Amino acid sequence: MKKLLFILALIIALPVMAQQEPHRSIVNVSGEGVVKVEPDEVIIKSRIEHEGTSAAEVKKQNDEVVNKVIKYLKSQGIEEKDIQTDYVNLNKRYDYNDKTYSYVATQAISINLRNIKAYEKIMKGLLENGLNRIDGIQFKSSQMEKYEREARKKAVLNAQNTARQLAEPLGQQIGKAVSISEMDYNKFQPVYRMDAAVEMSQSKAEGETIAPGELEIKIKVNVQFELK
Repeated sequence: MKKLLFILALIIALPVMAQQEPHRSIVNVSGEGVVKVEPDEVIIKSRIEHEGTSAAEVKKQNDEVVNKVIKYLKSQGIEEKDIQTDYVNLNKRYDYNDKTYSYVATQAISINLRNIKAYEKIMKGLLENGLNRIDGIQFKSSQMEKYEREARKKAVLNAQNTARQLAEPLGQQIGKAVSISEMDYNKFQPVYRMDAAVEMSQSKAEGETIAPGELEIKIKVNVQFELK
């Protein structure tokens, strides 16, 4: 009986104890961390495309070029895991002016070059082996996770510094962080785009045709600190 009375008393007392807990003051801030990186890898977004009056013929033409392109890439030491087919299409197209039908075979391939310095040579070889469309290229870093961690750390420290600046004029200090959340992640990657139909002369292919620039890895966080 005494045990039951004790439990009842505890249940009644808990809300009162919770109400008596002092209100915790906090300061809510955001922080941003930016790391600029020189890219060392590039992804080529390419397509092989043929059009004609015979579905079987255009597919055959496309398949032959795809085989040549893949064989060439492997001969250059590019691993199979870095050659990815994004999609394969065979479409029937109607020309309203001539009132005729044609067929278009397309295969999109993403090529991950882990050595950005090989870009000019590889691009020249791709064109020579029949690749006829480039949708664009994307730069990246082989150490992206490392730089993301660095940007995240900078963002948190930036938030901490902002919180201190807010509290100082009030004669207060910040305490420990009570919550941390990542608000935004922006990995800016310069992309160089060509026309839909690639027209690149041999002399141009042998020169510098891309400017990698820098990757800007930007991370934003939201942090709540105790306010003392």
